[in-house]
Amino acid sequence: MDIASLAGMLLGVVMFLFGVFSSGGASGLLNMFDLPSIIITLGGSISGTLASNKLQDFIAGLKSITLTFKEVPQDPAAVIRNIIDLSNTARKEGLLALEEAANGIEDEFLKKGMMLVVDGTDPELVRGIMETDLGCIEQRHKKSIAVWEKWGELGPAWGMIGTLIGLILMLKDMNDASTIGPKMAVALVTTLYGSLIANWLCNPTASKLSVNNNNEMMMKEQITEELKEKNPMKWTGLMSNLKSQAEEIVMKELILN
Repeated sequence: MDIASLAGMLLGVVMFLFGVFSSGGASGLLNMFDLPSIIITLGGSISGTLASNKLQDFIAGLKSITLTFKEVPQDPAAVIRNIIDLSNTARKEGLLALEEAANGIEDEFLKKGMMLVVDGTDPELVRGIMETDLGCIEQRHKKSIAVWEKWGELGPAWGMIGTLIGLILMLKDMNDASTIGPKMAVALVTTLYGSLIANWLCNPTASKLSVNNNNEMMMKEQITEELKEKNPMKWTGLMSNLKSQAEEIVMKELILN
């Protein structure tokens, strides 16, 4: 689990409650609740987000919040070690032995690239296939991120709409001056809800999904760079060179440390 996302959201709740209780006590928390305001802000912002996306993209975007709590291993050193192991297999047993070794690769992207190399696919075709897959993955990620960004954009807007509705109704009925303050407070609550939707939920979620996307793209681009210009005849030599370079770097670090 990604502790940062969970801790950040919980800390946000704590800071909100601290601000309310320090000024208004327990009764202040009750003043923060207004059902019509919740319906206007939450329902309106969700409806606008839904209208801005395809239904399947909207649903997938909402589900993607679970990814912010998952710790996805992104270890460049592990990728290098994996490629070194594959280079050893190619050098000792030949390229066809990579097919069996590829079955044990957990990264489907790397596995697909390896199988294309084993099958003797033209280098330019390997490059095109891998980069197309990479683009599709990134496009899917960006659609999910766009859902949260749009919701974060519309949340404060619908909060302001709710506030304007409250102010209009208040100004239409100002016979009792004692009700102006409470009605004004209720009107402002919708602005608060909109700000919470954007700054506590949507913006952090979109940012974390963007970070995860960038990390994944970096790893997959690294794999693509190793595969796209390699043909089967050169694979063994190139992998051996990569192994030598990696070992040289490790030795230098050991000597310097």
